[in-house]
Amino acid sequence: MATPRPKSPKPAGPTRKDDKEESFWEKIGTLGRKKRIKEVQEFQEEGKHAIDSPGSPTAIEHPPEDYDLGENEERAIIEAKSMESAKFKELVTVLIEWINDELANQRIIVKYIDEDLYDGQILQKLLEKLTKEKLDVPEVTQSEEGQKQKLRIVLGTANKVLGLPRWSAQKWSVESVHSKNIVSILHLLVALARQFRAPVRLPENVSVSVIIVQKKDGTLTHRTVTEEITSTYEDLGMRCEKDAFDTLFDHPPDKLNVVKRSLITFVNKHLNKINLEVSELETQFHDGVYLTLLMGLLEGFFVPLYDFYLTPQDFDQKVHNVNFAFELMQDTGLAKPKARPEDIVNLDLKSTLRVLYNLFTKYKNMS
Repeated sequence: MATPRPKSPKPAGPTRKDDKEESFWEKIGTLGRKKRIKEVQEFQEEGKHAIDSPGSPTAIEHPPEDYDLGENEERAIIEAKSMESAKFKELVTVLIEWINDELANQRIIVKYIDEDLYDGQILQKLLEKLTKEKLDVPEVTQSEEGQKQKLRIVLGTANKVLGLPRWSAQKWSVESVHSKNIVSILHLLVALARQFRAPVRLPENVSVSVIIVQKKDGTLTHRTVTEEITSTYEDLGMRCEKDAFDTLFDHPPDKLNVVKRSLITFVNKHLNKINLEVSELETQFHDGVYLTLLMGLLEGFFVPLYDFYLTPQDFDQKVHNVNFAFELMQDTGLAKPKARPEDIVNLDLKSTLRVLYNLFTKYKNMS
């Protein structure tokens, strides 16, 4: 459960400057107060340092000498001006609101990207919600090693869902996420939001200046690089341009239901030839099996069973099936679908309707 990050206490007020006019007893009292004030200030600085460094990349007021790094170890710190940019703040806000919307029924509230996600607990819940699959990890882990072990499983699952090979260099890792590297965490969240077609508009072309601190031959060095977190997205769903189906979803549901009934009638007209029938477009087409068989029926050819998974068992096999169906569409002269195979697998109704409507437009008069 995410908890609010503790705030550093306010610094104590200035001490009096007219000590020379004080009496002897007043001076004794003033010295005592000064000592206590100094102790409080030191305690405040220690507490602030413990909260903001060395793990948090949001704290850059500490010089590189303050970071305890191992040989060849690196740490990334975002420059303050980048964190104050309007686009960066908007990206963080959009992602936090998306996570909170996804996990609302679990009463999980994220307030800080770095502080609330670094231990893998909320990332686990988010991934389970998105994939609709339970992860085999301990619910609560207090030790650092336990948290890292959970992160290995969670990030491994995320990489698999995202279709990233194990040997490729990723923009996030167990170490970077656990050390509260906000750049790495943002890269991961953006990738998940795009993969699962989050119903949000990510601000485009968000870049930050990052100071990379590294220990080499016992000496700390640093360099500044520009890190691109989001770019320009051409695929539908991540931009503000609307098509007919976006407009359709903005209208009362009766119009949407009319379109769905028409498409269901169309696909069943052909699937009934092999004793198949659908009643729910988004759920019965999401694994690509009916979509592949439908293409064979529409074009009058037999689809070899070894070309696709008749009973797909996991996400990758379903994506393979939908991608194969898309290839069949293009082979028959249809334009490349604007939706991604992952959109269909993730039960995105709007994307499924777009694909089926393209088929309806071409084959509606076919008996």
